[in-house]
Amino acid sequence: MTRHFLRDDDLSPAEQREVLELALAFRDDRYIRTPLAGPRAVAVIFDKPTLRTQVSFCAGIAEMGGFPLVVDGNLAQIGTRESITDTARVLGRQVAAVVWRTGAQVRIEEMAAGAGVPVVNALTDEFHPCQILADLATVALHRGGVGALAGLTLAYVGDGANNMAHSYLLGGATAGLHVRIGCPEGFRPDERVVTDARRIAASTGGSVTVVPTLAEAVTGADVVATDTWVSMGQEAEATARETPFVPFRLDEAALALAAPDALVLHCLPAYRGKEITAGVLDGPQSVAWDEAEFRLHAQKALLAFLLDARRP
Repeated sequence: MTRHFLRDDDLSPAEQREVLELALAFRDDRYIRTPLAGPRAVAVIFDKPTLRTQVSFCAGIAEMGGFPLVVDGNLAQIGTRESITDTARVLGRQVAAVVWRTGAQVRIEEMAAGAGVPVVNALTDEFHPCQILADLATVALHRGGVGALAGLTLAYVGDGANNMAHSYLLGGATAGLHVRIGCPEGFRPDERVVTDARRIAASTGGSVTVVPTLAEAVTGADVVATDTWVSMGQEAEATARETPFVPFRLDEAALALAAPDALVLHCLPAYRGKEITAGVLDGPQSVAWDEAEFRLHAQKALLAFLLDARRP
């Protein structure tokens, strides 16, 4: 059976734990698994700007014995020059997996429907699930292992309607976290995602809360996360979007509301003085650089899991 990772809840709680445990193992020994030895090619397609995603997937595929076949989305024009379905059929006959950083979620769903090989969401407008695997692995590293995740409180503050908020909801609930989203009115998460996350949380012992102030989200939290106020494609709205988000800036006063040993996450790139201050991002509680490194380890673990799932 071909497994895909299109959104965070494509992994069950047990499967997510397996991937996170393997991510920690890859950190200790980057060559413990080489399922792409041959080398087998993995198509890595970029429709959107990228740094961490490109570096981590390409390095990870190579470290697992494979060949990262990088495809420039601007040249390929998938869905314009050629249909997504036809592209999927072509790729599926030549590569071991497809990794795609694109726009609407429906695009990657269509790719998965036709590829016949594992398809991985490297970012869409709706979800950023590989980033959340990296974030969870980072927290596990600093909190005594994957088993320590359940019961922790993670607060995300900023744009509740973006892909990071949606993935924190689903991925955090899957891990048994108490997820709090603090965001201004008009920037709340998609209610369908909230409903799905609450359903998952009911089975894992976690919880999901959406609140209208930073203080309600952050107070007592074990982990505090934020993200840019202006996602890719929203650049023209930058000035208008800033005003409602200023009260959600993660600064030293906001961090002081959290648990004394709270960890700070930011998926990067960060805009110091906007969504986060330099003092917090570069301070002793920030684990953003571990988080960036764990993109490599978590994505290797995910690919290994998906490729193993294809075995008869």
